[in-house]
Amino acid sequence: MLRISWIQKVSNEKFPKRVGMMKKLMQNIKQPKVECLGHVLRHDRYHLLQLIIMGKIQGKRHVGRRKKSWLRNVREWTGITTAEELLHLAQDETRFRKLTANLQ
Repeated sequence: MLRISWIQKVSNEKFPKRVGMMKKLMQNIKQPKVECLGHVLRHDRYHLLQLIIMGKIQGKRHVGRRKKSWLRNVREWTGITTAEELLHLAQDETRFRKLTANLQ
């Protein structure tokens, strides 16, 4: 698209800025991710997945660089500080849909 060779070191953050599609690209990433989280948090059949997302599985973490968690991304995008608050908001489907529709 921009004739960038695979040898060149272009980060994932710089590429969409070069193309001028950063806002649209981030919108296409954020909205489905938040909608999926709401779906998982709302339904009881995803109990194990809810435990994993909320980080309540016992055990030790591996040593090394910590990556941003999926839930941390959603909390940053929505402005909600705690996972419990996000869980309560997800239970009210209409409020959660308004939240996902207003993502910037």
